[in-house]
Amino acid sequence: MTDELLVVRAQLGDRTALAEMVARWRVPVWRYVQRMLDADRADDVSQEIWLAVVRGLPRLREPTRFAPWLFAIARRSVVDRLRTEYAAAPETPVRDDRCVEDLSETVVARAELVGALTSLPVLEREILVLHYLEDLSVQDCAHICRVPVGTVKSRLNRARRLLREHLSEKGYQS
Repeated sequence: MTDELLVVRAQLGDRTALAEMVARWRVPVWRYVQRMLDADRADDVSQEIWLAVVRGLPRLREPTRFAPWLFAIARRSVVDRLRTEYAAAPETPVRDDRCVEDLSETVVARAELVGALTSLPVLEREILVLHYLEDLSVQDCAHICRVPVGTVKSRLNRARRLLREHLSEKGYQS
């Protein structure tokens, strides 16, 4: 069943269609939120997103645009959470000294990539996550972020450059 059909059925009150839609999109939404924030906060923000989806679904006029609409809600929720946390953050940075002792090369490489991704500015990280990790088009990313397509392209270019620089500093070669 297509997303469009699920949306229409859910708008008509079909709870099984809504449940199937949530089951289909729960993991991609959580992954997006987790990549923008972290796993601890992803659960809470994901629940907020699904509440907003259920409340806003009757007003969705273009069921074919469900994925961009969903990620726009997710983006707003992430930005709201970041804005709230930045406003309440102490002036001195908090250092996280947690250490994981898994020395396999795959885990280390993945940790380096995640570290490099989290070191990017939020706007560039967001575009990389949406475009490459969530596999959304440049046009959909522009719609979600409410910016022109050219801005998405320039952010992608800058994000790739910053990521490349960060990884080359760590000894990875392109």
